[in-house]
Amino acid sequence: MKCVWPLCAVCVWLCLSVCAGGTEPGTITEENGVLLLTKSNFKQALGLHQQLLVHFYAPLSGDAMGSIMEFSKAAKELKDTPITTKLGRVDVTKQKELAEELNVTMVPSMRLYLSGDKHSPIQCPVLKHSTAILTWLQRREGPSAEVLADLSQSETFLKSHDLVVLGLFKDVKRGPVDVFYSVAGDVADLPFGVTDSDEVFRTFQLTSDSVLLLKESKLESTFEVSEETTKEDLITFIRIHEFELVTEYTGKTASQILSSLVMNHLLLFINKTEKNFPDLHHAFQTTAAHFRGQILFVLVDADEPRNGRVMEYFHVRAEDTPTVRMVNLTDHLQYQLQSDRLDTLTLTHFCQEYLLGRAKVKMHSEPVPEDWDKKPVKELVGLNFERVVFNDKNNVLVLFYSGWNAESRALFPLWEELAQRFRNHDNVVIARLDATLNDINIRTLEKPPSIRLFPAVYAERVISYSGDRTTDALVEFIQNEVKKAKKDKAKEERERKKYIEVVKAAEAAEKEKDEL
Repeated sequence: MKCVWPLCAVCVWLCLSVCAGGTEPGTITEENGVLLLTKSNFKQALGLHQQLLVHFYAPLSGDAMGSIMEFSKAAKELKDTPITTKLGRVDVTKQKELAEELNVTMVPSMRLYLSGDKHSPIQCPVLKHSTAILTWLQRREGPSAEVLADLSQSETFLKSHDLVVLGLFKDVKRGPVDVFYSVAGDVADLPFGVTDSDEVFRTFQLTSDSVLLLKESKLESTFEVSEETTKEDLITFIRIHEFELVTEYTGKTASQILSSLVMNHLLLFINKTEKNFPDLHHAFQTTAAHFRGQILFVLVDADEPRNGRVMEYFHVRAEDTPTVRMVNLTDHLQYQLQSDRLDTLTLTHFCQEYLLGRAKVKMHSEPVPEDWDKKPVKELVGLNFERVVFNDKNNVLVLFYSGWNAESRALFPLWEELAQRFRNHDNVVIARLDATLNDINIRTLEKPPSIRLFPAVYAERVISYSGDRTTDALVEFIQNEVKKAKKDKAKEERERKKYIEVVKAAEAAEKEKDEL
């Protein structure tokens, strides 16, 4: 289970790390079994350790927090194992030159350096827990899969784990089995066993090389392996079929669901204590069997208090359940099944329409506040957004924020100041919108807070702002865009006038022709 650390403990830990890193050039400080690596000592560390697993991170970034703690935990647990790999970490915000030299473009990330070679590291897969990190290292130094001699050993292996990947190969030393070993080395969160036992082949009624996925010793899925099978093929099979047909969203499954290879997720929000729950669950599960590998089916218990955050994200209230939502993790657009019937036929039709691109995006909005335009900063919601911003009379600067995000809230005083600066400008509006509570038809690529200007022109135009977030910089940006908008609108009006003249001339010609 993922360990959640208090933020204050994390900050103290990071401060101690920074202090410990202030040593003489070339020296290597170690903290809790982890080397603190810098540009001046990185080469030395490579020379001292045949195998060096390096964690590249950025302190205080949301994605890095968990990996920092789990990496440190792995270093402590490493002492009780025969693994010879040494662990080190690099703060890329302080070691920018080193990160650039090593071409580190993604954080957090891990790389394994072998025999002092800094140019050809082995990319470590995304490992979110200390046990997975240790398993990955262990499988690199020894067998990546447990070799099972006979049926008895195989049965014992299956009983010792809830979910197992079992390889059945005629030759467990070479050939197609090499792909199996390679996958086992990277998929460190699952146990892998392999056997060439004829008895095991007969037990599963198989005659060709195959990979089986078993849950609680019961066969779930089978994948036939050949010389043409690639590592990616086998990983895809495992990652898709490791899920139940319907996976319940819990603290244990959340990270697994979010890291799934399947980007389309269909969520059923329902109270599991409802009388019709068994029937709805059966319909949901039956539908899931038809779309395995295309859509991941997820159940969210609306009666579970710990699911409050996910329900808030999807704007689902307990009284709205049961309800079904589709979401794509690539663009995070949501689609709602517009039907009170949640039977297999209705669910199947909805999934088919979605995959064909015919489902309608669900747009959510807060109610329009009564005094939304009474204060200097105008309060926008989904319902009044387009009416306000796509207005050829006003240049509208909008702050897209998140109410729970500190960086967003820090910009509120700046927005108030901007509104005061432009209070006497008839064609400049300063506004803001909570992007987490209101859906709009504008794609904003970055996470909140982000800034967009909607110029006073006839065309629906959006201009992104990426400059300094200061009053003077934003005032200059607005003034420049207002001037451009004035010129562009004048050009649009000339073109409109020409178009109207052309249309009138054509109508006159047509009328004259009819009269003749």
